[in-house]
Amino acid sequence: MRMLFLSRWFPYPANNGAKIRIFNLLRHLAARHELVLLSFASEEVTAADLAVLRQYCRQVAVAPYRPFQPNRLQALAGFFAAKPRSVIDTYSQELHALVEQTCREQPFDLVIASQIDMVPYAQLVPDARKIFEEIELTVFYDRFVRQQPLPQKLRSGLTWWKLSRYVAGLLRAFDGGTVVSAQEQSRVRQVVPDYANIQVVPNGVDVAHYAQDFGPPAPNTLIYSGALTYGPNFDAMQFFLSEIFPLIQAQRPAVKLAITGKLDGVPIERLPEHRNVMFTGYLDDIRPTLARSWVNVVPLRQGGGTRLKILEALAAGTPVVATAKGAEGLDLLPEQEILRADTPAAFAATVLRLLDDADLRARLSRQGRQAVAARYDWSSIGRQFNEFLEAVATPTRTRPAVRHPDMSAERA
Repeated sequence: MRMLFLSRWFPYPANNGAKIRIFNLLRHLAARHELVLLSFASEEVTAADLAVLRQYCRQVAVAPYRPFQPNRLQALAGFFAAKPRSVIDTYSQELHALVEQTCREQPFDLVIASQIDMVPYAQLVPDARKIFEEIELTVFYDRFVRQQPLPQKLRSGLTWWKLSRYVAGLLRAFDGGTVVSAQEQSRVRQVVPDYANIQVVPNGVDVAHYAQDFGPPAPNTLIYSGALTYGPNFDAMQFFLSEIFPLIQAQRPAVKLAITGKLDGVPIERLPEHRNVMFTGYLDDIRPTLARSWVNVVPLRQGGGTRLKILEALAAGTPVVATAKGAEGLDLLPEQEILRADTPAAFAATVLRLLDDADLRARLSRQGRQAVAARYDWSSIGRQFNEFLEAVATPTRTRPAVRHPDMSAERA
């Protein structure tokens, strides 16, 4: 098939969760189909970056991304529109023209709009089946539910109301949609109960890439592998350093914590200071630091989707302790493939339990890696994604309305 892939993120280098997902989906689509990629780019795109993507895509073109600015006149006017303000404010006439030009030059069998920003551009493509890839509603719903002060509650409620109705209307013009977890699938079906063609396409990991020998883990080492430039990651570390890490250090003073990821614009001064906490900054290759840590901590309290940081840790053989929110959307067995705890005392006690028990660390390392290889390797996810798209693209008289099997792997 000839596919047009519309991407909010220029997917190379694949240095955040969204880019990792897009890059791997493109790789596996390219094995069976002819691809054209039209993408926004927030940073400079080099000739070398383009060359990598042209290994998979017959054509790659880029338009600059204009970030959402809530106080811009166009965004303020969006308060009175049915569409979400961010969609209105970031709309690009340059990408609009690029899509129209590309479609004049060649027809497409299928167009994939990756994330909500790209949906309006997919609607410009004539005579093609359409997929809304990675629908995300839960993070906005949770933000609305959590808000306490009335003004913020009302504002979050308006955002949720507009977004949910916007997505419900959009889906009726699309032949299928994908989400990253069964929880997200349930949320979408609550918003659009009569639309059945929502498929779970989980985030994944290249297991073979992580299954290398980087040397023995260093004793008493913890890692948090999430960039603090993302609000939920910053909140997780504020929570961990304020309420959990002191309890761990009281029992194990030698414990060290490495926090990885970009720090551009991050107000580190707002985090509690502790000895033995190291901010590594962005690592070109996180695998050695990850694989040589005793425990990966994921004390998330906010956010949506599924946690690539957990999949990467398990693929590297590093045991994980996570909150329920941190492990949300992942098909992992507590006490066998992951450890879970939510309160500060329980989280600290669980981490200490792992630090004290070499056999437990070894068992979780082995079983966690096996679980990721069985359920979350990109090779199987890519194959199933291809099958879903091919089913959607099969000519029928009407848009498909049957429910397809979820992509999340079934346990034997």
